[in-house]
Amino acid sequence: MFRHNVLVLGLLALLVVALAACAPATPQVIEVTKEVVKEVQVEVTKEVVKEVQVVVTPTPAPVVFKAPRPDTFTYVTFGDVDTLDPALAYDTASGHVLINVYEGLIFYNGADAVNYVPMLAEEVPSLENGGISPDGLTYTFKIRKGVKFHNGNDLTPSDFEYAFERGLLQSDPHGPQWLLLEPLLGYDSGDVTQEIADGAYAGDPEALKANATPEQLQAVCEKVKAAVEADDAAGTLTLKLAQPWGPMLATLAQSWGAAVDKEWAIEQGDWDGSCDTWVNFYSPGSENSKLSKVANGTGPYKLESWEPGIGWTLVANENYWRTDDMPVWPGGPAGKPRIKCVVQKLVEEWGTRFAMLQAGEAEVVAVPIENRPQVDQYVGEICDYKTGQCQPTDNPNAPLRAWPGLPSVSRTDVFLNFNVAVDENGRNPYIGSGQLDGNGIPPNFFSDIHVRRAMAYCFDYDAYIEEALNGEGVRNNGPIITDMLGYNPDGPMYEFNLDKCAEELAQAWDGKLPEVGFRFQIAFNTGNTTRQTVAAIFQNNLRSINEKYQVEIIGLPWPTLLRSFRARQLPVAVSGWLEDIHDPHNWVQPYGVGTFAGRQNLPDDLKAQFQELINQGVQATDPAEREKAYFAFQQLYYEQVPTIILAQATGKRYEQRWVKGFYYNPIQSSIGDYYYAFDLDR
Repeated sequence: MFRHNVLVLGLLALLVVALAACAPATPQVIEVTKEVVKEVQVEVTKEVVKEVQVVVTPTPAPVVFKAPRPDTFTYVTFGDVDTLDPALAYDTASGHVLINVYEGLIFYNGADAVNYVPMLAEEVPSLENGGISPDGLTYTFKIRKGVKFHNGNDLTPSDFEYAFERGLLQSDPHGPQWLLLEPLLGYDSGDVTQEIADGAYAGDPEALKANATPEQLQAVCEKVKAAVEADDAAGTLTLKLAQPWGPMLATLAQSWGAAVDKEWAIEQGDWDGSCDTWVNFYSPGSENSKLSKVANGTGPYKLESWEPGIGWTLVANENYWRTDDMPVWPGGPAGKPRIKCVVQKLVEEWGTRFAMLQAGEAEVVAVPIENRPQVDQYVGEICDYKTGQCQPTDNPNAPLRAWPGLPSVSRTDVFLNFNVAVDENGRNPYIGSGQLDGNGIPPNFFSDIHVRRAMAYCFDYDAYIEEALNGEGVRNNGPIITDMLGYNPDGPMYEFNLDKCAEELAQAWDGKLPEVGFRFQIAFNTGNTTRQTVAAIFQNNLRSINEKYQVEIIGLPWPTLLRSFRARQLPVAVSGWLEDIHDPHNWVQPYGVGTFAGRQNLPDDLKAQFQELINQGVQATDPAEREKAYFAFQQLYYEQVPTIILAQATGKRYEQRWVKGFYYNPIQSSIGDYYYAFDLDR
C-alpha cells in the first residue's frame, strides 16, 4: 500500500463511496456543483484508480424580470373617465388622467399625504416665508417662469387666476368646487349662486338665466374675481379667503387646483373671462363642458387619445419643464419622463383582466378584493409600503409583486334616496310601477325611517367583510373613518338582525308592506363585484323575510350610474367616497349636506341639523371642540340612518416585477398612479 495524491473536483463523501465500492475499472461519473470545488487526499490502490470523469451541473441562472414593452406601461381596469375638465372632474377615473397631464400650485411630498412640495409655484406658502398672512386670510404664490403648456403657450399667473375663477363660477353641484367655495367665498351651500334668491337656482342654469337680474349676476362674478388676483408683472397669484381655513393647502394639492391655459380654453369655446358671460357656462355638467374631451396641461404626459368605453393613451411630454436637477420631491423623479407611453384599457370582466396580468400583457390590473387569493398564487415578492423593502415569497420565481395592507381613505356605502326623481309622467324605471302595489315603490319610499332602519338591520356586515372584502375590512359607525378626529369608537352601529328587519318593515307605511310587498332596483357599476355583492346581500335577506320583498340588481356602466345617481333617479345606489383631504370635514360635509345628501334628496330640516354640527366642527380651533361636534354628528346620522354605512377595506396592489418606482400616498395613489415617478426594467 502507498499514498497517492489525487486532485479531484467533488464532494469528499461521494468520491470515497465511489472508490471504496471496488467497482470494476470503468469510468466513474460523479455529479458535483461548482461551489464545492476542493482539493482532497484519498488513499487508494493503483489498480482501482483508472479514470475519473467529472460532469458539472451548472447552477440555474436567476430569473430575470424584463418589461416586454420597455417604453409602455399598460393599466387594465373598469370605470371610464367622466370628464377631462379639471374644474369639474370629481371621480377617480377622471382624476387618474388629470394628475398626469395637469399640474397645480403644489403637490404631495411623495408618500406624505399631509405635507406638500411646490409644483408650479416656486415655494409652498407658510407663515414663516410670508406666503400666508398672519390672520390666515391671504395666500400668495410666486409662479414659476419658463413653464409651457403642451400646446406651447407660456404659463402666467393669469392662467391660474382664470382657472380658479372659471371653476368657482362654473360651480357645478356634481363637481369639486364646494371645496374652494367654502374657504374663498364663505359659502356653505356648495354653489356660487348662494346669495341669489337664497340659492333657489343652484344647479339650474336655465332658471338662473331666466330669474337672476344682470346686477345679481355681476355681483357674483365680482365677488369671485376679488377673491383671486394675478399680477403677471410681479409673477404672483393671490387667494383671499373669507375665513381662516386649516385644510387650504390640502385643498389646492388636488386636480381642481390645476392651471388652465386661458387662451386655449377660450379657443375651445369656453368662458372668455368676462362677468357678462359667465352665466352661460354655469353648471354645465360633464356632457356640456367645453373642456370635457380635450386636455392641455403642463404635466409630464400629454393626452394622445381617449375613446369612451375603450380607454385612453398618454405620451411623454418631451418638452417637460422640469430639468434633471429639479426633483419633484427629495429623491423623487426629475428630468424627462422615463416611461414614454401609458395605455389604459377598459375591461369589465375580471377573468380577462386576470389573463392579461398572467400573460404579462399589463403592468397593473384592477383586482377586486374577492379575487386577491387568486392573484396571490402568482406573487414572488411582497413589499412593505412604509419602507419599500421587499421579501421573497415561498414562490420566489413568480412574476408578480404585491404591496399589502395599504391604508384606505375610501369606503363603499349604500345610499337611500328619500324622494326619487321621476319624469313628467311620474315614471322611473328603477322603482317599477311607482306605487305601493307590490310591483314597485312610491318615489318617497325611503322617507319612512322604519324602511331605512330595516335596510340597516337586513344587511349582513360580517358576510360582506368576509366575502366581498376577503376578510380585510373594519366596520365604521358613521361617515367619519376610523383613526380620524371625530370618530367615536364607542358609537352605536346597526347589527345584522332579520327579526328586527322584519319588525321595522311591518311598522312602515301604515303596516301595509307585509301584505302588499314591494319591488325596486339596486344599482352598481358593472365590473365592481364588491358592490354587486352588497346588492345581492340585500336581495337575499329581504326575500328570506318575505317573498313579496323583491329587490332587482342592475349593473350600469360607470358614467351611466354616475349620471343617474346625480340626477337623483336611483332609489338605492351602491357607491363610494374617496376623501379629497384628510380631514373629518371632508366626510361629514358630503354625507350631511353636500354631494351625497343632494343625490339622496335629504330633507331640508335634516340637512339644517347636520349643517349646524358641521359648522361647529370646521370652525373650532380646539381639537376637543371639533371632536365634540363630530361625535354629535355621528350620533344624529346613526339615529336618522340616511345611508347604510359599511366598512373600510385595506388596499393591496399587484404589479409586474419589472415595474419600478411605486410609492403609496393614501390620497393621491387612491386616485391613480403618478407615472412620472415610474420606470420599467428593460
